[in-house]
Amino acid sequence: MLTAAAPPRDPAALPRLLLTLVVLALLWPGIRLSELDLGVLFDGSNAETMGGFLSAFWPPEHGSEFLALLLQATLETLAIATAGMSLALLIALPAALVATRALSLSALIHGGRPHWWASALRWPVRVLLIVLRSVPEIVWALLFVRAVGLGPTAGVLAIAITYAGMLGKVYAEIFESVDAGPARALLGAGSSRLQAFAYGVLPQAAGEMLSYSVYRWECAVRASVVMGFVGAGGLGQQMDLSMRMFAGGEVASMLLTFLLLVLLADVLSRLLRGRYA
Repeated sequence: MLTAAAPPRDPAALPRLLLTLVVLALLWPGIRLSELDLGVLFDGSNAETMGGFLSAFWPPEHGSEFLALLLQATLETLAIATAGMSLALLIALPAALVATRALSLSALIHGGRPHWWASALRWPVRVLLIVLRSVPEIVWALLFVRAVGLGPTAGVLAIAITYAGMLGKVYAEIFESVDAGPARALLGAGSSRLQAFAYGVLPQAAGEMLSYSVYRWECAVRASVVMGFVGAGGLGQQMDLSMRMFAGGEVASMLLTFLLLVLLADVLSRLLRGRYA
């Protein structure tokens, strides 16, 4: 007489359960320390105040005078993000070339492992990239607002410093993740490091670099809006003024504009990935 086969057991079930319990055990103290209380949102007076503010979002402001002001603030936001990213690239690319092991001559000589002194020379650059990206751009913006005054300059400098550290770190890792064979063959044939990079590393890394750069430009657009709340210009500064005047329609129009900017960055990223895939 045939008996029904026992259902197969998942060998990873117990580890997953233990991992889930550990995560919950760590998450609960974090929630307690953050004093998260969602019930505050539905408190009588708070809910009424928030509902009144949100009801003012409709209809969005569309007067010609405001739209002209919105266009100027949008262009200023794009200019802050683009100028900040351009300055960041000027710092990140040379730093990534110095920090990466993909173009190491000592690695070529020693069969793939760079000499200890070559690695020691890269550490100051790596530490610099860590320092640049460790301070959030909003903090740099606050410092530069004090140094250069209110306006877009503070936002451009804040983005340039923070994003130089981020781009430099990721670019160096991208260079090290590609096939090192072509670059080492060029180095072994007597090419300079810049030639080995241009013909051996960059063709393989271009697609990923462009995709990440566009993503970071999208992040820079968002960051420039946030930094506007501390006086760094752009949409954020105008949004701060509108919120202080309880002009919900103006805030709604600016949020819609911000959504369009993010969609634009996403479309641009898809086009570039398709071009270099």
